[in-house]
Amino acid sequence: MKEHKILIAISGGKDSVVLTHLCHKLKLNISLVHCNFNLRGIESDGDEEFVLQLAEDLDLEVFIESFDTETYAKEQKLSIQLACRELRYHWFAELAEQLKFDYVLTAHHADDNLETFLINFIRGTGLEGLTGIPEVNGLFVRPILSFSSEDINSFAKANQIKWRDDSSNASKKYLRNKLRHDIIPILKEMNPRLLQSFQNTQNNLKESTEIVKERMDDFLAKAIVSIDENEVKFNISEFKKLKNPKPYLYESLKEFGFTQWGDILNLLDAETGKQVFSENYRLIKNRAHLLLSEIAKSVNKSMLISEKDKQIQTPFGTLFFDENDESPNDVFSERQNNVIFVDKNQLKYPLTIRKYEEGDVFYPFGMIGKKKLSKYFKDEKLSLLDKEKVWVLCSGNDIVWVVNRRADNRFKVTKNTKNILKIALK
Repeated sequence: MKEHKILIAISGGKDSVVLTHLCHKLKLNISLVHCNFNLRGIESDGDEEFVLQLAEDLDLEVFIESFDTETYAKEQKLSIQLACRELRYHWFAELAEQLKFDYVLTAHHADDNLETFLINFIRGTGLEGLTGIPEVNGLFVRPILSFSSEDINSFAKANQIKWRDDSSNASKKYLRNKLRHDIIPILKEMNPRLLQSFQNTQNNLKESTEIVKERMDDFLAKAIVSIDENEVKFNISEFKKLKNPKPYLYESLKEFGFTQWGDILNLLDAETGKQVFSENYRLIKNRAHLLLSEIAKSVNKSMLISEKDKQIQTPFGTLFFDENDESPNDVFSERQNNVIFVDKNQLKYPLTIRKYEEGDVFYPFGMIGKKKLSKYFKDEKLSLLDKEKVWVLCSGNDIVWVVNRRADNRFKVTKNTKNILKIALK
């Protein structure tokens, strides 16, 4: 570790101060980083002053950031604890990237790990939620995770290390503090080797998690039909082959924030179009598949195109308009989904680009008569996600082009066409 640049997250409390002294004794290349969340008035400012003095005493570089935590929590609709966590980790990661730090060390210890386990257990979780805080998680490293609070306290006293006590740690309005002050002491009284037993249990759980991961990797290799930037497509038949598909659905989708696992299980036998939502994702039943996609911000604004426009930027690409001097016979030989040729004299300007709407009707090129776009989508086997991405180019109320899919017969080029307009999507 001596060749790496390291940030130590320091609050001024005993654990992070001890971690700082340990790393300093080892002559590691360390700097300190401190967050002032401005939640405890003079006490918060006192923590900041303590960290600044410690950095000066140890001749260390220190970075301080002050946050308006309460405002951020209200704006983001988060608890104060979650707001602190989000602000802290975002800033640490940003600082590490900008200044080329290799790792950020935090002072989590064995008691913190036990508390996290119990919190997850109480709230309900899967296997991974019971495996505790990872020692290494990308940029973040917890080097004293195997040591108890008692070990750290003994080291601090033996080395006459000073620290700051956070008065909020005594408040039992937080679940973690209730566990720390009321529940865990009773458990330790029942089993003086509680932390050692807990670590053994966690090791067993981690080994079980590896088995689950291997099984899921094998399963997903068969169940995932395709992955692209817009969606993940799962083959429903692979889930239905299983005796109990629910845990497989959970393991496949848990990272996307879903909670309605009964509803997700029901999707396997639901009719096409049924959906289940999480905060940022949705899962759609589409015939033989489940489609997972991020919930995109809706872009429904229509756009006007004047006769003078030669190109226009749209949410789905750039449209180019070119008056073509080719003969109708040359045009008939060129057929591409992203290019159409129309009789310009049939158009009414300004043209409109808009999203597909329920009830839209067009006259598909090469066919006699009209068809509802909804029926056309069904015939083309478009999923709900595909339908939501469809835009139409209109002349007045008439569809000229279902963009990138099918032109309208009413605007086609004939042998009598005088002015040919080429429209291309790139």
